[in-house]
Amino acid sequence: MGFEDAGEFVGGGGTKTASPVMTLQKAVDMGEYDPDFLATFPEWHQLSRHLQWVMIREGLKVRTGQLRVHWAEMVNQPDFSKKPYLALALKNIEKQLEGLQYDEEKLQVEYSQ
Repeated sequence: MGFEDAGEFVGGGGTKTASPVMTLQKAVDMGEYDPDFLATFPEWHQLSRHLQWVMIREGLKVRTGQLRVHWAEMVNQPDFSKKPYLALALKNIEKQLEGLQYDEEKLQVEYSQ
């Protein structure tokens, strides 16, 4: 598949651009789980509360996986012990994981009612 097929501007000739379309499912697949953000998609309001919770949980799982992979990549840097500046990045990832766990618990309570 060439650049023209991907909808990107190649130069010369005409301009062909891809419309940047974000769907509810794409957002969840990318790790978005915040119900306020997901509510910006019209289809969110057509889902039952149960299905909304299923999508939130899916987004939480994806985001948790992303953060764990990022953490592992940090820890496995060559000569990690000689790069003290990476420790701050590691702490930030750990804080995000803790925040994610808090968000999941809070949302569990909210969506169980």
